[in-house]
Order: sequence, then C-alpha cells, then structure tokens
Amino acid sequence: MNKIWDFIEQNPMAAVIAGGEIGFWVAIVAGLVARYLLKLRRTSVVLLLLTPVIDLVVLGATVLDLRDGGKATFVHGLAAVYLGFSVVFGHSMIKWADVRFAHRFAGGPPPPPKPRGREKARAEWRDWGKCVLACALAAVVLLGLIFVIGDTEQVSQLWGWLPRLGVVTAIWFATGPLWQELSPKDRDDERVTDGMRR
Repeated sequence: MNKIWDFIEQNPMAAVIAGGEIGFWVAIVAGLVARYLLKLRRTSVVLLLLTPVIDLVVLGATVLDLRDGGKATFVHGLAAVYLGFSVVFGHSMIKWADVRFAHRFAGGPPPPPKPRGREKARAEWRDWGKCVLACALAAVVLLGLIFVIGDTEQVSQLWGWLPRLGVVTAIWFATGPLWQELSPKDRDDERVTDGMRR
C-alpha cells in the first residue's frame, strides 16, 4: 500500500487521471440513477454532461502541472491519450450503460444481441475508425502541450507517445477488423444466415 502512495506522491497526475476515470463512471451511474430510479430527468442530463467537464479538468491539470515547471512524464502523455479516448468513446460508453441500466431497472428493452458476420465486421471497422480518431485527437493534444510548454527538455517524454499511438492503432486493427475479416467461423455463420434467408 505504501508503494501506491509513494507512486501517487511522485506522480500526482496519476491520481488526477484515476480520479477522472472514477469521476466519469460516477457521473454516468449517478445520471442513470437520477433518470430511471429517481425520475429526475433534468438532474440526469446535468450529471451526464459532467463527463466532458471531467475531461477538461484532466487536461487543465496537465497543462497547469507542466506550466508550473513539472517535467513531462509517462503519466502526462497518458493524460492526453485518456482525453482522446474519453472524448471519442464517451458517448458510446454512456449509451451502452444507458441501455443496460434502463433494461435492468426501468423495464426497458433488452440490449441488442452481439453482432455477427458482416454486421460484426462493420462494427469492428467502425470501432477501429474511432480508435484512429481518438489517437489523432490525443496526438493533437500532445503536440499542443509540446508547443505551449516550448521547453524541449521538459516535454521530451511527450514525443515518445506519438509512435505509441501508431502501435495502438496497428494492434487494434490486427485484433479487430483484420481478425474479423479473416475469421472463418464468422464467415461460416454468415453463409448459414444467407442460406436461411434464401
């Protein structure tokens, strides 16, 4: 336990990112509870709108830490990546949680079945496109931090995140759309489904 506190003391931005992620999910759950259990629709909207505010707080804390002379670390780069993925995937995560919460607590329809065949392939391509967009947004934030801070030595760690974003998109592509396209099981399922339609 002491090691965790030592890490947080040496890397306060790690606590900010962890707090941002926890806050993101707390805002979603609180918003859904307000909407479906307490029937407070306006309160629900306000709570769900807090999710992008949390992203801005994480970004603001990152900028302030670097502007105050803090040397960029792995964690500062992680904050930029967190922001990119949270902005791009945040809406779909809220929608995913909303459908399941409504079904469980408010008699809503069940979540849609997992896609199969070509529908799953389209979903994988769509998610990979979101990954590319999230990485592009993270790269813009990283470059913005590098430009705003300006001190080459202070931000040298941030440059290392740009190739990592390329690796993330490549791995996502290989394990997502490429894997789906080459998967014989799903192609066989699709043939069976097409045969039943005929």
